[in-house]
Amino acid sequence: MNGAAPMFSQGPLRVIPLGGLGEIGLNMCVFEHSGSLLVVDAGLMFPEDYMLGVDIVIPDMSFLFARKDDIAAIVLTHSHEDHIGALPFLLREVHAPVYGTPFTIELVRYKLEERDLLHRADLRPMLSRQKMNAGPFETEFVRVSHSVVDGAGLGIRTPEGLLVHTGDFRISHMPDKDDATDVSRFARFGEEGVLALFSDSTNVEKPGYTLSEWEIGQTLEKLVREAKGRVIVAVFASNVRRIQQIVETAARHGRKIAISGRSIEVSVRIACQLGYMAIPAGMEIDVDAVRDYPDDEVVILTTGSQGEPMSALARVASGHHKQLKVHKGDTVILSSKFIPGNERAIANIINSLYRQGAEVIYEKISDIHVSGHAFQEELKLMIHLTRPKYFVPVHGEYRHLILHGRLARQVGVPRERVLVAENGDILEFKDGEGRIAGRIATGRTLVDGKGIGDVGRSVLRERRALAEHGVVVVTMILDYETGTVLFGPELSSRGFVFEGDKGHILDDAVCVILDIVEEARLDRPDRLKTIRSEIQKALRQYFGFVIQRKPLIVPVILEV
Repeated sequence: MNGAAPMFSQGPLRVIPLGGLGEIGLNMCVFEHSGSLLVVDAGLMFPEDYMLGVDIVIPDMSFLFARKDDIAAIVLTHSHEDHIGALPFLLREVHAPVYGTPFTIELVRYKLEERDLLHRADLRPMLSRQKMNAGPFETEFVRVSHSVVDGAGLGIRTPEGLLVHTGDFRISHMPDKDDATDVSRFARFGEEGVLALFSDSTNVEKPGYTLSEWEIGQTLEKLVREAKGRVIVAVFASNVRRIQQIVETAARHGRKIAISGRSIEVSVRIACQLGYMAIPAGMEIDVDAVRDYPDDEVVILTTGSQGEPMSALARVASGHHKQLKVHKGDTVILSSKFIPGNERAIANIINSLYRQGAEVIYEKISDIHVSGHAFQEELKLMIHLTRPKYFVPVHGEYRHLILHGRLARQVGVPRERVLVAENGDILEFKDGEGRIAGRIATGRTLVDGKGIGDVGRSVLRERRALAEHGVVVVTMILDYETGTVLFGPELSSRGFVFEGDKGHILDDAVCVILDIVEEARLDRPDRLKTIRSEIQKALRQYFGFVIQRKPLIVPVILEV
């Protein structure tokens, strides 16, 4: 729907980040005015090391679920998982239209269809500079360059003033207007008057400007030209521009293209349907057909640039890929940045590929990736273009937000108008003035299999204890009337000690347990509960003293 936003009662306007401030990922922000909510992005993050067994992490959306009837629209800035990955979980509870650029919407459509949620979704594609109304908000999509096609910043007009949200962006140096940040539109926002700028902080620590895609293209050209055997390129599935570069480079050198990996196959199919990329007729071959061509006539596109254990590249490196095996003389290119936390997994894959005779090219030894996030000079330029009254750094760990705030002050934003917020903070704007006015409860929801939010701190503590020290199970049957031990105590362990080697430790623990049972009073109404608790406490102390380990103690005690 186009046109001017309808009149609504005056403020205050509230902005509440639910994720993405103080962390990388989980990007989600709520804009509130006159009882209506506009949700920008719904992202996930992948589990940190201590989150054993957890599949993904999404923002705590309790605030939204409690006010689901007030949500006027959900707006997506681009198709990366840290901006759309939590959407299926949101749409299970919320019925609101979802707006995004065509590539973003088509990728969301595929993901929702996989989860049998498409019938619940109202998906509405938007073009650059197109506007839509939702409640008191008029939102305009503005093209930004990022490491995925169809990235968008937002101009959000409210009764309190114009807000600009950059999304993830960089200032592109490429002549392709379809991939360049629309700096003229951001400048027009600045002329109109921007109440607050919400700007991507991810690369605020890096001086200067991002590399250009042209430079990356030159590096890829040289690598493919000099390769004696197959070229295997691992790339983010959503990085359509990079995939197109690789296709064009392969075509110039007379090589066929094979694609391995479900996510990259889907991304390429959608991009080709929308006209964002093209593969020359007869150039693409099936992965099964790779063996039919000489090694120096093939380029293989694959997933797994972050060391994901089930990705195509990880399976190739481990020798478990059904169709692809490493050949001596292969050139493997990891055309992506190492995301913090993935370094060990990536290093293991690189080592394995080298052992099998491949040459591996990655970011630490060659310029084969350009970041999708603006460096310092580009961040300054965005502030100069929009000339905001207030500046709010978003998308980054807390140090990124602090440093981005300092950068804003360097280019003229007064200290008192730099609002460094965290998840749950309520930013309030009224009569042209802004402040942090309070907090709501926020957090993270852990998704483990089909369980959503049922894994909490206590479960994670137990999993860590199991991983680090194992488990000891105590089995015992007591006589209900006399308290006499009828069976046991029998101790078995997993991941604690090798019973044939240090079995005496478990044998001695039996004496500890019997002492507790003997001292337990028969007339206590909570006798069994007390015995279990005392056994756990005593065994923790005993094992800590004799072997300095802290296994999980599981007493299984029955009365008959």
